[in-house]
Amino acid sequence: MLSTWDHRRHLAVPGPSKATITYAVEHWVACAKESIERHQAFYVALSGGSTPQAIFKALTQSPFKEMVPWGKIHLFWSDERSVPPNHPDSNFKMAMDCGLNTVSIPEHQIHRMIAEDSIENNALAYEATIHRVLKKHPFDLVMLGMGDDGHTASLFPHTQALHVDNRLIVANQVPQKGTWRMTMTYPCINGARHIALYVIGASKKAMVAKILSAPEHLDDYPVQHIGTPTHPALWILDEEAASGLNTKRNK
Repeated sequence: MLSTWDHRRHLAVPGPSKATITYAVEHWVACAKESIERHQAFYVALSGGSTPQAIFKALTQSPFKEMVPWGKIHLFWSDERSVPPNHPDSNFKMAMDCGLNTVSIPEHQIHRMIAEDSIENNALAYEATIHRVLKKHPFDLVMLGMGDDGHTASLFPHTQALHVDNRLIVANQVPQKGTWRMTMTYPCINGARHIALYVIGASKKAMVAKILSAPEHLDDYPVQHIGTPTHPALWILDEEAASGLNTKRNK
């Protein structure tokens, strides 16, 4: 189920989509427990998308709900759209509506990205919040997905944020979407103790094979740059998304 793809990426292919969601939830819970045992808190950056939506729903229902010490969880976000928190496209709203508003996380430990106005100033403020709350800790878990164009978080192809190496959070202009997004940068993501990339479905098969098998082209496929030898990314794939890979590869 778990294998090494190369020196900075591991693969988990638990089976069909339902089994893959369960694996992702169990991995989330294990990261939370290990982090709380280590330093009495779990600093996690959430992602948008349909797979995290399913993960949040499962996490906040039995039996998993009872496994998590919710009072020690700090919620952050890996990216956010430039919309208010009650907008249907808000990653914050999605996570809350999928059950995270029903568990006992203290309000001051829910750190929303304010991306709907003054996005550049608010990106600086969010970075300051990370420094204040985490101090010198890295994130314990950063949750990510992969877009059809190879983007992850709001690191889109050929955008300026791909080349930022001195910030944790930036406002990123995304011309292909005609908007701005707030996003974690590579240094922030790749510094995390655990990085999970969730990819489910046959529609992702070709891009997964391209991303993992082709030479790295940062500007074309930003997700290729996720993971380091020190902090390898864990790609959690269902069997359909992984079906184009030679999962025996190990470089």
